[in-house]
Amino acid sequence: MLLDIHGDIWTDVTVKSAQGIRNIIRDYHLERFKKGNMAGGIFVIWADPPHDLRPQERLIESIRAMSKELMDSRDIVQVMKRSEDFSHAIAHNKLAVMLGLEGLSGIGEDIEALYPLYQLGFRHASLTWNEQNALATGVKGDPSRGLTAKGKEAASLIHELGMILDVSHANDKTFWDIADLSDKPIIASHSNARALCDVPRNLTDEQIKTIGSKNGLIGINAYNEFIHVLPAERTVDRLIDHLVHIAGLIGIEKIALGFDFFEYLSSSTTDSFTSETYAGTIGLEDITKAPNMISRLSARGFTREEIEQISHKNFLSLMDRVLI
Repeated sequence: MLLDIHGDIWTDVTVKSAQGIRNIIRDYHLERFKKGNMAGGIFVIWADPPHDLRPQERLIESIRAMSKELMDSRDIVQVMKRSEDFSHAIAHNKLAVMLGLEGLSGIGEDIEALYPLYQLGFRHASLTWNEQNALATGVKGDPSRGLTAKGKEAASLIHELGMILDVSHANDKTFWDIADLSDKPIIASHSNARALCDVPRNLTDEQIKTIGSKNGLIGINAYNEFIHVLPAERTVDRLIDHLVHIAGLIGIEKIALGFDFFEYLSSSTTDSFTSETYAGTIGLEDITKAPNMISRLSARGFTREEIEQISHKNFLSLMDRVLI
């Protein structure tokens, strides 16, 4: 079984909920998850384009839709706030879902909004998606701009609350500003190695080592443009090359899976960050193909224990290190 520590399911829920559709996880996603042997993961809220122009309203809309869906799905979804919630979910045949925030543009400079978000069950947050906002700077923002003063307050409060702080999508300056704030663990939930695919969304070797030194975690990303510059080489094995590279720098125990599948999202959302009709990895096109990656890991010499570490145990250990 596996945990996918980055999924945009709440975006799909928000879009479909606005159309009057209910039971979205049950009717549109559950069977796919089962085929992929997915036990849960982090489902994030983000200001999906074109709603990134109205992030505060979108945050409220998304929380409303998410809350309604969680009520409809209470027999199949367990909100995961601690690692023991994972065990409880598995024992009761439920998905173990951590509530996440991909970017905090929706709170503006209102740092204390993190308190009610925490009380609502969110245990994961990044400060920015690709944008430049009141707190931080994403990969499409000014490269000389990093965390703002309010952003430093937000990052510190996320650590204080015992939430997981995510640096995926942060530009290099923001990454290092966050890294310099604290020795507490940070994660990159869906990022690969820049040494193998030189794009800003991937991590440099020094960034990878810094996450490792903080006892953090990196989730390997199946978005094809982050795997290889040549489309024909955007395969499961090239993705595993990223995993091998990162493991060589910080150890197998600091690697997870953050697939970032989004084939279920509309083009009105995805056109803002990809020009391709489909952006999946060859052989790992969606969550139903996840067993292909597990098979390839085994074929390339990873032991059963190492595969279990990568697929779920490492993230559960990270939860124990961070969550209060």
